[in-house]
Parts: sequence; structure tokens; C-alpha cells
Amino acid sequence: MVSLNRQILRLAVPALGALVAEPAFLIVDAAMVGHLGAEPLAGLGIAGAVLHTIVGLMVFLAYSTTPAVARRFGAGDRQGAVSVGIDGMWFALLIGAVLAAAGAIASPWLVSLFGATDAVASEAVTYLTISMWGLPAMLIVFAATGLLRGMQDTVAPLWIAGLGFTANALLNFLFIYGFGWGIAGSALGTVTAQWGMVAAFVLVVARLAKEHGAVVGMNRAGLRGSARAGGWMFLRTVSLRIALLITVGVATGMGTLELAGWQIVFTIFSAAAFALDALAIAAQALIGKGLGEGDETQVKRVLARTVAWGTWFGVIVGGLIAALSGVIGLAFTGDADIARLIQPALLVLAVAQPVAGIVFVLDGVLIGAGDARYLALAGALNLVPFLPALWIIAAAGVNGVGGLIWLAAAFFGVYLLARLATLGWRVRSGRWLHVAV
Repeated sequence: MVSLNRQILRLAVPALGALVAEPAFLIVDAAMVGHLGAEPLAGLGIAGAVLHTIVGLMVFLAYSTTPAVARRFGAGDRQGAVSVGIDGMWFALLIGAVLAAAGAIASPWLVSLFGATDAVASEAVTYLTISMWGLPAMLIVFAATGLLRGMQDTVAPLWIAGLGFTANALLNFLFIYGFGWGIAGSALGTVTAQWGMVAAFVLVVARLAKEHGAVVGMNRAGLRGSARAGGWMFLRTVSLRIALLITVGVATGMGTLELAGWQIVFTIFSAAAFALDALAIAAQALIGKGLGEGDETQVKRVLARTVAWGTWFGVIVGGLIAALSGVIGLAFTGDADIARLIQPALLVLAVAQPVAGIVFVLDGVLIGAGDARYLALAGALNLVPFLPALWIIAAAGVNGVGGLIWLAAAFFGVYLLARLATLGWRVRSGRWLHVAV
């Protein structure tokens, strides 16, 4: 019998590797496009912001597929598990096709919203228009990843993500420098790699479908089920994006240095979040499987163990951030003034890390239970204390060190504590144990 700790690690470690591979695509693009000049790189920045927003909103495709598959997997219905995951992939393809067509047409308008120069805008439109045709592939990858996670497999997505990253780097180099296609070559290389990942996932899923006798064709009832669960998860994701965007807006109002400083602070938070996300993914898979087996005792053990891991990870990472708070700004910019500007905000982030660890895990637990409707409603409720706190900061006109301290206190204090309260109340109520998926 595999110990619970080993089960968590077996799922979380490969999931972490796959999560790290995702942003690596844009890093490779930026590194190669950067050698073409400032204007192509600035254009990539604009196009990347648009793509990142769209893709971030669509991550619900993985989070809604995982619990549906895991619940059936735990119940011993392997055929149903694979079938519902395939339904999620078809749903992703349909959404992706609509977004690709609309996005390709709207790319010039979307770029115009940033107010860039004509030269930069031209580069951005080129990259964005081509990249839109990779959206269906990215969304299918999300859904297929959710399917495999639900089947308790995070290793296959890691291998496919690694192969995709390698192909992306090689194709970008060939298309940009070998063929001389510039920023268009970068976009085309990434799109080609993304569809290559889809082909790899299709091979893996097709093998599972054959092994378990799953339905591979498009199923209307299955699509409706995916849309229903996905809709609630989409609303939950929207509330998170609103919180992030408005926080950046308040930082922008403080001044250029404060915005740059907040970007560094939030980058550190995001880096720590990768590991917490991996732990939350393990919780999703194990909670869904346990509920499918009808083993509430095991489910509660997974809850307690992952919360403990999340808390201790937060303590350790918080200690590291606090210890390095004086030099993090120097590492990013080499500017001593920015390092002094952000150090107090980094200390606030450090103190909040144990709370962040618990919040990420509880979020994963409720996702694993398929409690999407509650997560969507809680997401809206979390904004109730947070948005007024941001308004007060903006209205007070604070900036400099004090401004960043208050902004960090609002995001890492008020917002995270609101999430902890809403998620913690639901978990303590026990109602999530009996949600139908």
C-alpha cells in the first residue's frame, strides 16, 4: 500500500514540472525575439499580455475536467472517466475554435487598446493574429491534462510539456533565424509546437479510450455537462483576474517605480505559487478519487495532510523571502533604491505565505470535490472587502514605500484572508463532501 505522502509527491512533483514548462514558452519567445530589436520585443509584450489573459481565463478547462474524471475513476468506472474527459476535450476544441476566429479578426483592435507606436503595434498584430490559431490547441491541452490528472497521472503531461517546450525552442530558432521570418516565425513556431502537443495527448488518450472502451465521438450530453461545470469555474477564474488587474491598476496610479516594484513582489508570489499549485493539483486528484470510492475517511486524511504540507511550505518559503528581502530587488534590477522600496512589501508577503499555502490547498480540495458553484460564488464574495480596501488606498494617494506596504497588506492580507474565510467555512461545513459531479 503506497503511503499518502508518497501518493501526494507522486502527483505533485511531475505537476510542478509541467506547470513550470507552461510559462517557459513565452520566455523562449521573448529571449529569441529580443535579439530582433526593441520594437519586436515590445510587440511581443503586448501580444503576450492579451494571450496570457485569455489563456488564464480558460484554465478552468483543466480544473473542471479533473474532478469529473477522478470521481468516476475512484468509483471504478474507468470507461466513464475517460469518456467525460474526452467530452472536456471536445468542449475545449469548440471554445478554442470560436476564440481563434474571433481573436484573429479582433487582433488589430485589441492591440490598439495599448496605445503603442505604429511600428510596435504592427509587430504585436502579426504575432497575435498568428498565435490566435494556437488557442484551440492550448485549450485542448488544458482539458487533456485535466483528464490525465483525474486518472492519477501527472507524469504523461510532464513529458508532453517537456517535449513541447523543446520543439518550441527549436522551431522558433529555425523560423526566426533560419528562415528569417522574424516575429511571425516565433508565433508560427509556438503554434506548431502547441498542435504537436495536442497530437501527443490524442495518442495517449486514444490508448486509454481503447483500453477502457470509452466513447471518443462528440456527445451532446457530455458537452452540456462540461459547459455547466466549466461555466462556474470560469466565473471563479474571472473573480481572481479582477482582483489581479485592479491591484495592478492601483499600483500604476502610484507611479512608475511603485508599479515596477509591485511587479517584482508579485513575481516572487507567483514563483512560490507554482509549488503550491502543484500541491493543490495533487489534492484535486486524490480528493476526487477518494470521493468516487466513497471513502470519506481517506478524503479527510488527504485534506489534513495537504493542508499541513501547504502550511509548512508557506512557513519555509516565507522565511526564505524574509531572509532575502533586502537583495531580491537588487537581483531583479540592480537598483538599490528599488530594493529599499520593495523590502517592506516583501516582508508582508513573507508573513502571508502560510495563509497562501492553506488557501491554495483548500481551493484544490474544493475543485477536486467538484464544488464549482460554491467556488464561483465565494470568488465574488471575496471581492466585497478587497475592492473597498483598494479604493481607500487609491483615494488616499499614498505612494512610495508606504503605498506598496498598504497594497501588499490589501492583497496578501485582506484578499487572502477573505479567501481563507470563505474556503475554510465551506470545508468545515462538510457540504463539499456530498456535491454531485
